[in-house]
Amino acid sequence: MHILAILGVLVAVYASFTVSASAGLGGSLLLVPTLALFLGTKEGVALAALLLASNNVAKIVAYRETLPFRKAAPIVLLIMAGAAVGSTLLVNAPVWAVTIGVITMFAVSLAAERFEWNPVRRGFAPSLAFVSGATSGFSGTSGPLKGVAIRNLDLDRRHFVGAASLASFAGDATKTAIFAEADLLGRTSLLIAAAAIPLMIAGTWTGSTINRKAGEKTFAVLFWSVMTGYSIRLGIFLL
Repeated sequence: MHILAILGVLVAVYASFTVSASAGLGGSLLLVPTLALFLGTKEGVALAALLLASNNVAKIVAYRETLPFRKAAPIVLLIMAGAAVGSTLLVNAPVWAVTIGVITMFAVSLAAERFEWNPVRRGFAPSLAFVSGATSGFSGTSGPLKGVAIRNLDLDRRHFVGAASLASFAGDATKTAIFAEADLLGRTSLLIAAAAIPLMIAGTWTGSTINRKAGEKTFAVLFWSVMTGYSIRLGIFLL
């Protein structure tokens, strides 16, 4: 791989870590397509899972004082349960149906937050968490669904990122273990992973600083901007 291409990948890695640490998620929005483009789909997705799992460790450390274990536990467990029993059931679902369903859930969640439909938000969170895990294996939508599920718990921005870090670590660690067993990572991937370690620390610090200085309204704009980015990416797959 050309040195300039590797540098471009590392810039994308740093940007992904920064977005993830500031908004709570969104790292995969840039990281997965970048790595898939330069390394191929399977190896790119495998390396992304490894980097995101490692980055979530850094985020857990950075947000260690605002980790809502009790509130996040149901979301984490439902994501794991959905991944275990739902991926097989949904593997044959048409991508267009999954995409429309995901965007519809985004719209309902945004409306529920905007108009303070609190019963809807509380009831929607478990369903989103389960579907997040169920679809993570084939549609690439676990990030946005997981984010909206946690958003519906109505946490402040620091506790939101803490909860997202716990949930993301559970999912990414599981995928990393599977990919490691399949031996999908080559020499170039391992070199990029090693080079990403200082970027992980820098990106987490940058993102945490942005999150700390942002108000709740600014954070809401940041969060829904990431969700919009996911929706656009999903919509492209319908074309």
